[in-house]
Amino acid sequence: MKYLSVFAATFLLLASVAGALHATGQAATTISATAASVAINPLYIMPPTSVTAEQVASMQQLLSDWPQLDRYRDDNAQLPALGGARVVFFGDSITDAWGRTKGTRFFPGKPYINRGISGQTTAQMLLRFRQDVIGLHPAAVVILAGTNDIAGNTGLATLPMIEDNFRSMTELAQANHIRVILATVLPVSDYPWQPGLQPANKIRALNAWLKSYAASSGATYLDYYSALSNARGGMDSRLASDGVHPTPAGYTIMAPLAQQAIERTLAK
Repeated sequence: MKYLSVFAATFLLLASVAGALHATGQAATTISATAASVAINPLYIMPPTSVTAEQVASMQQLLSDWPQLDRYRDDNAQLPALGGARVVFFGDSITDAWGRTKGTRFFPGKPYINRGISGQTTAQMLLRFRQDVIGLHPAAVVILAGTNDIAGNTGLATLPMIEDNFRSMTELAQANHIRVILATVLPVSDYPWQPGLQPANKIRALNAWLKSYAASSGATYLDYYSALSNARGGMDSRLASDGVHPTPAGYTIMAPLAQQAIERTLAK
C-alpha cells in the first residue's frame, strides 16, 4: 500500500506540472550541486507535497530516458572525423562541469571530449557507454564515477555492484581497442543532498579496489584523491565549495594529473 501511494503521488505530481514545464522549456541541464540534489528521487527523502517543480522535471526526464542518451546524441553525430588521439572524459557532474562553469578550462588545444552528465551513477553510465564512448572511436577514455552511487542517487548500490559496472565499462572499452584510465572517486566527507551518510570510508574502499583492478586489467590508475583530500577524508572549501564539486582551484590540481595519465596511457 505504501508503494502504491508513493507511485500515485509521483504520477499526480508529474501530471500537474508537465504542461507548465513543457511550455516554459524547463529542460536545460544544470551543472551544480543543485543538479546533483535533484538527481536522487526526492520521494526517498521528503513527503510528496514538498517536491519542487525542478525535482519533478528531473523525475520526468529519468522516467523517459534513464541513461540520458538524448543529452549528447546530436553532439556525437556532429563530431568531425579525427586522426589524432581523441580522448573521452566520461563521468558525472564533476566531469560535466569541467570547462563549462566559470573559471574552468577543459584542456584547450587538446582533442579531448567531455561526456559527463550531472547526477549519474555507474549503472546509467554503463547504458550510454556505447553511444558516448565506443561510438566516438577514442584512443582512450578517462572514467570518473562512483560518488553518486555511494550517495544513493539511483537507489541502493553496494561496492560489488559499483565494481561490476566499472568492470563492464573497462571490458567494453578494451574489446573495442580503447585504452582505459580509471580515476579515483574524489574525497567527500558529506553529501549536501544526502547528509549523514559518512561516505569517506566507502570512497577509500572503492578507490583501493580501483587501484587493484587497474593493475590487474591493464588500465591506468589516475589518483585525484590523494591530491585533493584533507584529514577528514573530504575536500577543503577552497577546492570544493560544497564539499563535492571542484572549484576552479580543484580542477587546476586535477588537470595535470589527468594529462600525465593520458600521456602514460597513450605511450603504452
